[in-house]
Amino acid sequence: MGIFRRRPTRVQPFFGYRSHDRLVLVGRTQRSRAPEFEKGRSRWGTIRVMMSQFFASEVAGVDVTLCLTRADGKDFTHHATSGDDGYFRFEVDLEGDWPYPAQTAWEIVRLGWDNVDGHQTVTGHVLVPGADAQIGVISDIDDTIMETGITGGWHNVVRNWKRIFAQMPHERILVEGADVFYGAIGGGVAGAGKDQPTGSFIPATHRPFFYISSSPWNLFSYLVAFQQSREMPLGALFLRNWGFNMATIGKKSHGAHKRRAIAEILDHFGHLRFAFIGDDTQGDLPAFAEAVARQPDRIAAVFIRTTEKALSEVELDAKRVIESFGVPLWLGNSYAVGKDFLRAAGVAPHGETSRIVETVGPGDGEEA
Repeated sequence: MGIFRRRPTRVQPFFGYRSHDRLVLVGRTQRSRAPEFEKGRSRWGTIRVMMSQFFASEVAGVDVTLCLTRADGKDFTHHATSGDDGYFRFEVDLEGDWPYPAQTAWEIVRLGWDNVDGHQTVTGHVLVPGADAQIGVISDIDDTIMETGITGGWHNVVRNWKRIFAQMPHERILVEGADVFYGAIGGGVAGAGKDQPTGSFIPATHRPFFYISSSPWNLFSYLVAFQQSREMPLGALFLRNWGFNMATIGKKSHGAHKRRAIAEILDHFGHLRFAFIGDDTQGDLPAFAEAVARQPDRIAAVFIRTTEKALSEVELDAKRVIESFGVPLWLGNSYAVGKDFLRAAGVAPHGETSRIVETVGPGDGEEA
């Protein structure tokens, strides 16, 4: 009984993304109650909610349908089956003309499946860059906007168990200044000040965001709730499928996951340049430098939030690589300082992100 009692199968879609010719959406079939992160829960109630996210029963062999509607009103249906771990993945080559919206937006899709209660449906969301977007943002989450407390080895999981299992999203602390900094880099909300759209489109920031984290997919709803509670820009999330083992909790796999995700995003949106945002705790600099070395013309700027520790030799090498290609690089220990740089640059919703970095000179909390 309790959180472990058998529940009907439900589908949890994660945020998808599409270009003009290809769409990707991942999700999971599981037996669990949809998460509710409302305020006012007791500590035990919070623990129950979080435990249910980590120990939900995945369901294999579930047939899931994805229904898409093209701008001309034509519907398309695609099929996928969940694997042994409950995950399913749609990679759709889009038929016909799928233009970008005028501004970056979330498109609504529909997913369907059958369980013991009959046919079920759920809404999914797909991020689509606007036709006016020239730059996207690829950002880390862990220690960049908040500490997840679950990466870096078993000792971190043990030490931070309360943060992981006993705190609601609204109780977590946002890195100071991140909301203003990210809002400015995002270029503001597309359609702000206008009547909010209904139907197929949901407002997004002018520049599309893509978040990469070493956290598990189990925390998808939690991370989205955290971002919403802090008014952070929402974006497609690239999380990981893992269990409580060294293959996924250990440090070694973090860099590989980030490199794969960055490569996938750059490949999917070949018409966009990207600004990278990360920190110096989980190998972001080397991962970003590798992307710069492969496609320097695609990277508009790199932002690294630094901690008190000195950069390692590997990180210093990565710094030199980024600088050697002429990609603007900012290293600073405070988004509050970064906010001043943004203000000084006077960056407009469609301005070049590199202007922000060019305005930054070595100063307090920075490295020359």
